[in-house]
Amino acid sequence: MENLIISISIIIGIAALFTIIAKLIRQPPIIAYLIAGLIVGPIFLNLINQSNSQFIEMFAKLGIALLLFIVGLNLDFRVLKEFGKVSVLAGISEILIMSSIGFAISLAYGFSYTPALYLAAAFAFSSTVVVVKILSDKKEMDTLHGKIALGILIVEDFVAALILMLIPILHNSGSGVILLSIGKIVGLIIGVFLLSTFIVNKATHYLARSQETLFLFGIAWALIISSAFYFSGLSLEIGALIAGMALASSKYHIELGSKIKPLRDFFVVLLFVYFGSKLTGNITLIIIYETLAFSCLILIGKPLIIMSLMKLLGYKKRTNFLTGSSLAQLSEFSLIIILVGFSYGHLSQDLMNVAILTSLITIAISSYSIHYSHTIFNKISNLLNIFEGKKEGIESSANKLENYEIILFGYHRIGFKILEKLKKMNKKVVVIDYNPKVILSLSEKGINCIYGDASDPGFLSEIKLGKAKLVISTIPDENANISIKRMLKEMDSKAIFIATAEQPREAVELYNNEIDYVIVPHHLGGDYISNIIEKFGTNKDLYDKLGKTHKKSLNSAKEESNFN
Repeated sequence: MENLIISISIIIGIAALFTIIAKLIRQPPIIAYLIAGLIVGPIFLNLINQSNSQFIEMFAKLGIALLLFIVGLNLDFRVLKEFGKVSVLAGISEILIMSSIGFAISLAYGFSYTPALYLAAAFAFSSTVVVVKILSDKKEMDTLHGKIALGILIVEDFVAALILMLIPILHNSGSGVILLSIGKIVGLIIGVFLLSTFIVNKATHYLARSQETLFLFGIAWALIISSAFYFSGLSLEIGALIAGMALASSKYHIELGSKIKPLRDFFVVLLFVYFGSKLTGNITLIIIYETLAFSCLILIGKPLIIMSLMKLLGYKKRTNFLTGSSLAQLSEFSLIIILVGFSYGHLSQDLMNVAILTSLITIAISSYSIHYSHTIFNKISNLLNIFEGKKEGIESSANKLENYEIILFGYHRIGFKILEKLKKMNKKVVVIDYNPKVILSLSEKGINCIYGDASDPGFLSEIKLGKAKLVISTIPDENANISIKRMLKEMDSKAIFIATAEQPREAVELYNNEIDYVIVPHHLGGDYISNIIEKFGTNKDLYDKLGKTHKKSLNSAKEESNFN
């Protein structure tokens, strides 16, 4: 037991080291975990060996269970309400096309039907963990391409969950066994959801009074439901997914997920380390060729498929490219599907090696392609005209721009207050934002608005910036603000340009680019409150009066907008 603890300690330490390195080179943690698994596996340190592999595998299965439980908690189909059509059609079509191509290529490489089916399924899915993390870091989750990508990922996760549910059933061959297993699953799912609806969701109101109690309840619920599925001869992992989905409608599901997430992250580290440790044996030229072929299919083929599908649905080439490039990697579900197939003896060690190498390559390259997607698009935009759709609506509203006195980039937070003041001044203003939800909301209120990306020179050239007298950008993106200034210069505009920066260093750089004034929110906030303190001193009544006015303003903002 002491040796096991020492081994796990070393494994976690190595994983932590590689995670730090991954962060420095802008790679997601999954890459670090897989490489750490390779290092601690039989090829190098051999810390995961016959004496402790069963224990590590047990921890890995707990990682899968907790991962699927939280996926279930967040499997919110309400996201599909906004872009349900494109998400469902593009998601299902992409799965069918990618899996068909993957299946055909696998057969061409001489694989039998069963391994080919596993590979086909694995290649169809993209990583929710990787995509959401990078888009969140880039603050693009609320953009049009971000919402469509998230919708496609939800569809893919749901289909992947169904496949994981079917694998154990199909493994127990025989039509009678299969029908019995399906009957068990349906019965258990109905039972779990009834229990959750009429008892558990009501009990969470009481349980939520204590953070520790809510945390322990979530763990207990996930493990009990998982065990119920396991002892019924079904998959423990799918039990965890169903347990999460049953609580997804609870108003405490976000808090519950946040409490369990650190524990999940620990076991997920061991899951992917364990997966990485499965890279053993000789890496032959055949394995390398297969890996490169499958990697090209995912990195190039998948974006092209998604871009083509979205073009048919009418979306513009920029949205199509940004969405497609976001989804060019293997999913964590793909790795789990491969691991399940390997544990059942359906896949060979060579195929396991191919899957691990393909995941490393695709996740690594796609991380950079997502991060620099706007720069890449600007360089190859002319080559993507074949993917230009003809959708009318928020994407094509730039050509409807009239001669506005003031152009306001960004409605979120600062922009809300600026627009409020400009409306009181009866100024002719148009709002430009990259969040489709904001645009739809402003349109409903009768506010002049345009959907667009401030960092896109093509878009900026369409909106006739030069005719404005005042341009205000509340977007704290240095590149976007510099792009706006460059376009103003090209148009020989005399407009006043006010930009925004989060850090003093960025503000100085914007001033160096001849921007007239730079808003630094933290500095302005500090100046404002210091003046208030100087004026009010320690007079509590004055602070109370100001606080009530501020609260009234905040409530008004909350009622008028969902984005503050």
